[in-house]
Amino acid sequence: MAQDRASDDFTTPLKRLLLAILALCLIAIFLLWRIDSPRVERFRSQIVDAIVPRMDWAMAPVTGAVNITRDFQSYQRIYEQNQELRRELRQMTAWKEAALQLEQENARLRDLNNVQIDPRLTYITGVVLADSGSPFRQSVLINVGSRDGIVDGWATMDGIGLVGRVSGVGANTSRVILLTDTTSRIPAVIQPSGQRVLVVGDNTAAPHIDFLEDADQVRPGDRVMTTGDGEVFPPGLLVGQVAQDPGGRLRARLAADYERLEFLRVLRDHGARRVTQPSGLILPEELPDAGDPLPDSPPEDEATDG
Repeated sequence: MAQDRASDDFTTPLKRLLLAILALCLIAIFLLWRIDSPRVERFRSQIVDAIVPRMDWAMAPVTGAVNITRDFQSYQRIYEQNQELRRELRQMTAWKEAALQLEQENARLRDLNNVQIDPRLTYITGVVLADSGSPFRQSVLINVGSRDGIVDGWATMDGIGLVGRVSGVGANTSRVILLTDTTSRIPAVIQPSGQRVLVVGDNTAAPHIDFLEDADQVRPGDRVMTTGDGEVFPPGLLVGQVAQDPGGRLRARLAADYERLEFLRVLRDHGARRVTQPSGLILPEELPDAGDPLPDSPPEDEATDG
């Protein structure tokens, strides 16, 4: 106990002395740095030159921590910029797709305007609403109908060639039977040979060419045009080109782009016969009875007199 008291009595004044010396040194440094004198300034410069270069080892952890903080902030800004660039890239991709679609629609509309048809034929352009193609029926639905003056039997075209005919008209929509449908029979002529044929749909992309008189005069690549026979279609409309399948049978490679039917031009053919029933396409309007005499035969009296 006596030794502890002695040590305490010795260390307490020593601590007080060290604190007093430290306080005096700090006060002296403060005063030295506050004195505005050229001599003191040179003295301060000598102290800084002597001490600061040797304190790099002490400042290294602080400098490294500052650099790490700056790098982290820089990486954070780069990450934010990267996220912003990705959002802008997604927006640009969407705008690119929209621009490509608009460009394609614009090209098709220009094709519709550039197609040369009979000046007596007027037309109305409709948008394809739905494709009801099936293994048994090939047709599309367009957004024009009786309110727009559409009539059954009128021809429809895309920007290049014939697509089909109107078969079924509603107030706001119409159904178009395509040339590829099995019920489609198109009177056509092959140029330049002038061979008259029928383009018969069979639910394939290239309908058959039937009733060809002289196949030797026809070559693949010849143009197939409508003739206007039967008053089903106006004459001079482009159907496609002659092609030959692997079996050697002639087919019509259609000029219309059936993979991208978005707009259809309905030709107003007011001079053509209106189709009120399907039989009107193949049967005459009136058939004389079997017991009635033919209108052109002369009376029996005149025949006997002669």
